[in-house]
Amino acid sequence: YPLRRQRQMCIRDSSITGEGVYGIMKFESGVHRVQRVPVTETLGRVHTSTMTVAVLPDSEDINIEFKPTDLRIETYRAGGRGGQHVNTTDSAIRITHIPTGIQVAIQDDRSQHRNKAKALKILKARVYEQQREQLHSKRAKDRQSQVGTGDRSERIRTYNFPQDRITDHRVGITLNNMESMLRGEKLSEIHEALQSQKEMEDLKNLQDTFL
Repeated sequence: YPLRRQRQMCIRDSSITGEGVYGIMKFESGVHRVQRVPVTETLGRVHTSTMTVAVLPDSEDINIEFKPTDLRIETYRAGGRGGQHVNTTDSAIRITHIPTGIQVAIQDDRSQHRNKAKALKILKARVYEQQREQLHSKRAKDRQSQVGTGDRSERIRTYNFPQDRITDHRVGITLNNMESMLRGEKLSEIHEALQSQKEMEDLKNLQDTFL
C-alpha cells in the first residue's frame, strides 16, 4: 500500500494468509485519511495525511494443460542443406495453439516423437508467458483502480484521533474507541455493513438485468 505523508510516498507490501481472508480484507482497498496532532505539534493543530491501500489476491501459478481441441499438429519433411542432412520422413512437427495463435515448429531431431515433445514444451512455456503477462497487466489495472489518485476526496475511511472517532464514508458508519479499532476489534462491524451493502447492490444489479 502506498503511504502518502507530508508529500512523501513510501511503499509497503505485506501479505495475509487465512481462509476467506481476501473476501474480508478487500473492503480495505482505497484511501484512508488520518487526522491527528503529532507529538511535535506545539500549537495543537490537527494534521491530516492519507494512505492508499490496494488489496489483491496472491497470483496463482498458471497450470498449462492443453485440450486436444486446442492444438493443431502438423507433420512435414524436415529441410536441410542437402545430402544426409535432409530427412526422408515426415519427422518435423508444427504445433499451433488455436486459442492464442502461438505456433512452434521443431525439426531438430530425426525422431518425430522427440520433436513433438520438444515443441510441446516450448509451446507451454510461450503460452504460460503470455498468460503471465496478461495476469500481470490485469493486476496492475486492479491495483490502480483500487488506489486511485490518493486524493483526500477519494477517502473511504477517516481516523480522527483527537475526537477518538472512526468514520467509514461508504456506509456512513461512525464508531468510537480508536484503541479498539487499531487492535482490529471494530473492523468486523464495518465489514459486515459493507458486505450487506454489496449484497444489496448485487441483488439490485441482478434485478436490473431482467427489467
